[in-house]
Formats: sequence, C-alpha cells, structure tokens
Amino acid sequence: MYRFLVVIENANKNYSAYSPDLPGCVATGATREEAENNMYEAIEMHIQGLLEDKFPIPESKSFAEYIAIAEKTGMEQTA
Repeated sequence: MYRFLVVIENANKNYSAYSPDLPGCVATGATREEAENNMYEAIEMHIQGLLEDKFPIPESKSFAEYIAIAEKTGMEQTA
C-alpha cells in the first residue's frame, strides 16, 4: 500500500489538490469531496504509469501539521 499526503485548497469557485511527493500529479473539483475523489484517481493513474514505465514509486516524505498561534491584542505592526 502506498500513502501520500494530499493538499486540497479552496480556489475561489472550485477546489484544487496536489501531492508534494508526486510532482505534476494534480486534480480539481467543484467541491472538496470531488477534488479528493479526483485526486485519488489521479494518484492511482500516476502510480500505474510509473509501474508500467518501470520507474520507482517515490517514497512519501511529506507530512502536515497545524500550528496554532495565540491571537494577541495591541500588537504593533511593523513595516
């Protein structure tokens, strides 16, 4: 089984998705769910193409983490 990080972004009127570990493998969709499903299919096709062409499957090295920053009042903005 292969596992790849997928980033899904709101692109105004639709959603786009990509995997940092699979350059060029992207998908879009009208909804987040559609973009996710399309990306799943895109990754399957990408991996199948790599296997058919006898290229190695990239090792997943990406990960994601949310960082929470406390909101502070009275902070001065600097230019």
